[in-house]
Amino acid sequence: MNNRNALPEDFRWGVATSSYQIEGSVAEDGRGPSIWDDFCRVPGAIDNGDTGDIACDSYRRWPQDLDLLKQLGVNSYRFSVAWPRVQPTGQGPVNTAGLDYYDRLVDDLLAAGIHPFTTLYHWDLPSALQQTGGWAARETAALFADYSALVAARLGDRVTDWATLNEPFCSAWIGHLEGRMAPGMRDLRSAVHASYHLLLGHGLAVQAVRAAAPRTPSLGIVLNLNPCEPATESAADALAAERADGHTNRWWLDPLHGRGFPTDMVELYGIELPTRPEDRDTIAAPLDFLGVNYYFRMKVAADAKVATLGFSQVPVEGAQTTALGWEVYPQGLEDTLMRLTKEYEVAALYVTENGSAWHDEPDANGYVADHERAAYLLDHVDAMANAAAQGAPMRGYFAWALMDNFEWNYGFWPRFGLAYVDYQTQARTLKLSAGTYRQLVAEHRDRASTETQRTKL
Repeated sequence: MNNRNALPEDFRWGVATSSYQIEGSVAEDGRGPSIWDDFCRVPGAIDNGDTGDIACDSYRRWPQDLDLLKQLGVNSYRFSVAWPRVQPTGQGPVNTAGLDYYDRLVDDLLAAGIHPFTTLYHWDLPSALQQTGGWAARETAALFADYSALVAARLGDRVTDWATLNEPFCSAWIGHLEGRMAPGMRDLRSAVHASYHLLLGHGLAVQAVRAAAPRTPSLGIVLNLNPCEPATESAADALAAERADGHTNRWWLDPLHGRGFPTDMVELYGIELPTRPEDRDTIAAPLDFLGVNYYFRMKVAADAKVATLGFSQVPVEGAQTTALGWEVYPQGLEDTLMRLTKEYEVAALYVTENGSAWHDEPDANGYVADHERAAYLLDHVDAMANAAAQGAPMRGYFAWALMDNFEWNYGFWPRFGLAYVDYQTQARTLKLSAGTYRQLVAEHRDRASTETQRTKL
């Protein structure tokens, strides 16, 4: 038995993408370089030496991608705006051609009856800002707010749902501490300061969008969250799991909800935060929703070899894993949504990303019978519906991703898409999982329609 009836009638069913992962055309129409353009040029940084120069060529092939959305029957589409398309150097006047692209995209979505759900920052920081300190510098937070206001002023008469940042965990920790993502740094101080300024930029952007948007906006942020569980019953692993939760989850959730940065983590990092008295309230600006990106849980063991943090993630014996080695664990999504509902009293929740990479093998026509991805989708939607039945304020679900794309430091080999992309021809072919998702969306639409008719009687 599933609890999908617990999802509201106006529930948003969508798919998600991001600008650098699909657009390509990195030097077209005045777009400036981003830190990911730079990072892709670092030898050995990206698997197979791949780059986002062309990606899925969506900047030029947007009509094809809109057609995919229509075939899926979704009522929402989550996309991100590329900061260097709008402001090539991260500040100064608008690059009109770049913003025109998103203007047309929004119009096309609305004409198709698809709700635009816009992310203002999905990691493609203009290179010029990295040269002056990037997110480790306070000025970047202020410039991000300026950029956000420009986009909101242009699109905000039609776009009502805005996410400021996508996964600041990755921007700060993986990009500045682990060095596996742009800008490719390995420096704890820079990472902590970047994490702080990302959240400050979020708060400033919330204020800026609310002031600039012609229509009243619904504003939130997107976090990648993971349940952190000890690998064994040892006291050391229990403490390691607490640190992992602080690093992965509480470091972001607590300040956003007015609790300030967790003192145990501040002490652990040992880095003085670049605070000003007004920052706490700015970061905790009231939100209309929280976006959750969920892929896996973390089993955590104490590990003295890992500097500062002292923990490492360990595999779960006997678990089903994706092509990336990520455990398939739908219960973790339900647990995360219930934690946010009970512990943080979040007013509205979206699953803004959820998906899986498998070793897709297309037939001669490019069709992929991806039964694992279809099962993953259904199981995680049911986990979300279970949370809704227990009181979680679910408002929408966005499958990652519309199509196979550039998966950051992994390059192109992991495929997450509901549509298979032949990167040689750029042909898109909907997979079996796309049909599963289309049916899921249609069933909810039919239930909602029946319920509406019943209410009228």
